[in-house]
Amino acid sequence: MRVAIVGSGGVGGYYGGMLARAGENVTFIARGAHLDAMRINGLTVKTAHVGEFTIPVKATNDPNEIGPVDLVLFCVKTYDTDTVAELIRPLVGRETVILPLQNGVEGPERIGRVVGMEHVIGGTTYVSSKIESPGVIKEIWDHKAYLGELDGGLSPRTEQLLKAFERSEVAVEIPPDIRVAMWGKLLGVSAFTAVCCVTRLPAAAILSCPETAALFWGAMEEGLAVARASGVAMPDNFLDQSRAIMAGINPMLRPSMYYDLQAGKPLELEDMIGVVVRLGEKHDVPTPLTFAMYAALKPYVNGTPAIPQR
Repeated sequence: MRVAIVGSGGVGGYYGGMLARAGENVTFIARGAHLDAMRINGLTVKTAHVGEFTIPVKATNDPNEIGPVDLVLFCVKTYDTDTVAELIRPLVGRETVILPLQNGVEGPERIGRVVGMEHVIGGTTYVSSKIESPGVIKEIWDHKAYLGELDGGLSPRTEQLLKAFERSEVAVEIPPDIRVAMWGKLLGVSAFTAVCCVTRLPAAAILSCPETAALFWGAMEEGLAVARASGVAMPDNFLDQSRAIMAGINPMLRPSMYYDLQAGKPLELEDMIGVVVRLGEKHDVPTPLTFAMYAALKPYVNGTPAIPQR
């Protein structure tokens, strides 16, 4: 299978490396020092379940050098989605499948508006990984990814992708409704990211303070109401499942957006938190807690704001 990894950072580098290790024909699209390192030294992936490995890889910064592929793994930051969707046109042939593994829930439609919805399926991942240094990907948390047709059900192409991922020794599942899986991740990540970025605290400190824990669960409930108003069939026990997950979470866990905020980088604010506010307004669902945290973080959306000096 010919695969193009669009966005070869933590997520793209991890999945692309695992697929290449299993023998798939993978090309990475990257830039800067990361691209240079992969060209010279190959790609190193450090995992908990298969150990560390280094493989020679094909890498470029120009999709035109690759041409149409069977699978595009679309793993760029959400604020780059529209721009990068235009750039991947050379990768898309008649049978190409595009699998977004991004934060948020609106990526498939945004990509589909550019290259055609018939090419796009849904996906989300709970794997946490990062670029440890140029050309080196470190898996922080090994967990499952989900993929599926946006209208539900199995299809030959999703089953083919599932088999490819299974051969590469990564955990992937096709749920009955991929939108439920995508929203399930968004709701937890949105509330946790919002509270963590506003308070600058890790999971344990957030959950051990009754008032801050109430803020977190209140934002989660707002998001759940928005999901259901948007037509997503979230399970009745979703909050109970979420409480069980949070009870076993790493006490020092912070979301990726916290580190972007600390580093003064642009934030995926609109797709991780703003989307709940925006869709809440659309469906007349109040989101006052989420809005307050969204508003507090909005000045940082493009990086640390410049403050005029008197």
